Amino acid sequence: MKALEEAELCFPHINTSCKKMTRSHVEAMLIYSLLACITLLTVVLNLLVIISIYRFRQLHTTTNLLILSLAVTDFLVGFLQMPVEILLFRGCWILGDFICAVNYFLGSLVVNVSVGNMMLISVDRYVAICDPMFYSTKVTLKRVKVWICLCWMFSAFHSSWLLRDFLKQPGRYNSCYGECVVVINYVDGVFDLVVAFSGPIIVIVVLYIRVFVVAVSQARAMYSQNAPVTFQCSKTVPAKKSELKAARNLGVVVLVFLLCSCPYYCFTVAAENNLVGASSAISEIWLLYLNSCLNPVIYAFVYPWFRKSIKHIFSLQTLKPGSHEANILQRMTVLE
Repeated sequence: MKALEEAELCFPHINTSCKKMTRSHVEAMLIYSLLACITLLTVVLNLLVIISIYRFRQLHTTTNLLILSLAVTDFLVGFLQMPVEILLFRGCWILGDFICAVNYFLGSLVVNVSVGNMMLISVDRYVAICDPMFYSTKVTLKRVKVWICLCWMFSAFHSSWLLRDFLKQPGRYNSCYGECVVVINYVDGVFDLVVAFSGPIIVIVVLYIRVFVVAVSQARAMYSQNAPVTFQCSKTVPAKKSELKAARNLGVVVLVFLLCSCPYYCFTVAAENNLVGASSAISEIWLLYLNSCLNPVIYAFVYPWFRKSIKHIFSLQTLKPGSHEANILQRMTVLE
């Protein structure tokens, strides 16, 4: 059924209240049920990823640490951002100006951290495939932890700077009571688009193109030892088979992220050029947030260690003494 066009006030007793769009009971129930299920899945699945990597010592690797950071941002999206977006589906903001400012800050933060994590994952796979001999010395747990912390700190600083005027005076851009909007000037918007998305995405695409070329070359070498193969990056030692498989698996994660995030940023560009209205951003925002639900689903399909760790968690084996030393990987390598 189509949405009813009858407009009602968000706060009937306040003359300056914003108007909301009413929907039929069936349509509203279907929409809210679907969004609630996506939210619940996002929270539960990413929480399982966090517990798995944190709990089992065998999973404490550099690549899994990047996955852990990404899972934390995805969990925050499901736990904080998605419920708020469900409330906003009525077109009314009932939580006040301060929470509105916090919501926009957290939204900007998690999106920026997600992009940063994807770029770090691409750099990790690039070094592992193109410079495997020195991977263990260049990419250490300590360095990865430092880069993750820098990613979160830079994202927090960038979000604070981008929303500096709005954070000082929340609600300054509201046209009616019950609204939660923020306006970014054109210069700041372009800078944010370049620094927080376009630049990192170019780096991700370039690195993964090179990784793909090398992976294909090395895969051919494995099946045809007599075929002459030249490696584009490393001229000495080819990458391990497990590293190639990890590059493929994480490449799927990166590709899904690009497919989910590009529509939102295309909308951002169009909005800055007054080509679309702000009200049309709902589907793009939910597609961006949907990526946080898809990531752990991808892990379940491509990582046997994730499926086995879930079995340990639900069978309560993690409550046993010494369970953190469980042999999650068995005969698999850490990244398979």
